[in-house]
Amino acid sequence: MQTSKQPGGMTGFIMIWISQIISILASGMSQFALTIWMYQQTKSPMAMSLMAVFYVTPFLVLSPFAGVMVDRYNRKLMMMVSDTTAALATGIIFFLAATQQLEYWHLYCTAILYGIGNTFQWPAYSAVISTMVPKEQLGRINGFMTVMEAGPGIAAPLLAGALLPLVGLPNILMLDVVTFFLALGTLMLVAIPQPRKTEEGQKNSGNVWREAVYGFTYIFARPSLLGLQLIFFGGNLFFGISTSVLAPMILARTGSSVIFGSIESAGAIGMVVGGVLMAAWGGFKKRVNGVLLGWMAICFAEILLGSGNSPLWWMSMMAISGLIGPVMDGSNQSIWQSKVAPDLQGRVFSARRLIAWFSQPIAPVIGGALAEYVFEPAMQTHSALANAFGWLVGTVPGSGMGLLMAMCGVAGVLIGLSGYFFKAIRDAETILPDHDQLAAA
Repeated sequence: MQTSKQPGGMTGFIMIWISQIISILASGMSQFALTIWMYQQTKSPMAMSLMAVFYVTPFLVLSPFAGVMVDRYNRKLMMMVSDTTAALATGIIFFLAATQQLEYWHLYCTAILYGIGNTFQWPAYSAVISTMVPKEQLGRINGFMTVMEAGPGIAAPLLAGALLPLVGLPNILMLDVVTFFLALGTLMLVAIPQPRKTEEGQKNSGNVWREAVYGFTYIFARPSLLGLQLIFFGGNLFFGISTSVLAPMILARTGSSVIFGSIESAGAIGMVVGGVLMAAWGGFKKRVNGVLLGWMAICFAEILLGSGNSPLWWMSMMAISGLIGPVMDGSNQSIWQSKVAPDLQGRVFSARRLIAWFSQPIAPVIGGALAEYVFEPAMQTHSALANAFGWLVGTVPGSGMGLLMAMCGVAGVLIGLSGYFFKAIRDAETILPDHDQLAAA
């Protein structure tokens, strides 16, 4: 129960923000350590790509219902459910690793739990921001959120790479579990207001199935919102294929977890700088430019990343891609937070992410299969593909995955550019009214 003694508003937001940074740092260390462990166990791009499939699939299945629960029930509780589920998944991996029973397929099972937790986390956290800070500050606050998500990624790979041979995988996982409880304790201390009820939100309340479908109905009735999500759907398809082969590409070319960690950290540094920039600047006045130009720039960096062949080059391209990401995501998030009423955001944001992420279960499978069975074998023989592109990416292990990344980058640039050819997308902000113009219930 919320009391007057509980910190709220910007103070409460900052408290949550700090506790999440600490928790995400520990989780990033666990994720990096488990990625290295998985590669050592399997040496298979396909096996590694399947991790994303098991993570995303429960998210997609449960997302509409999670959105209903976020709108219906206490949002603090929903955030705590998310963190508790993630803590349980990490605790299971810790126990298996500590007792030397961990096998790579166990990570598929716990990825399902992580996916379930994130199903509640993202719509709850996104909707809570709208009730804790004024809409004029949304661009800046979303910049802070990017720093929270990416900042720990600077140190996490380096710390995990250094600590893994010294303290072992179980101790890194144990630290992750402890920080989950820190995040939960902070949530209990902070006052998180429930949103005011709008006429539209009350009118469309009902049974769970009706409310779950409502998020999609809301988006499909607004071509501007649907168009933005289709841009993300297409972009995520090709970006997902590309990122699913990043780790095996770097490890195949270098055999070094330190180099891979440095490249991951470079991307995180770029994201932190981009998040700070977004927090100070607030983004483009016309936010849709941040979305479309952002997609084009990130995917162009992906072309250069895949076609490069040196750690310094890969680090530079990852840093550039990371720098642009907060501008793109923050611009898009601000559009949605300002246009959708807070009491509808759980349902609408869950439907929104499901549309954008619908390609995620298949992207890693496509990426892993193309890398392992088509591009890698072709680029290491005298095939037509090797003769045509060998000058660009080489013909060594990892070259096929680099070429696949570059091709996906080209497709992503074209998807971002296509948004400017549709008025509903390029003029989304003038077509749609802000949510504070809607009548209260």
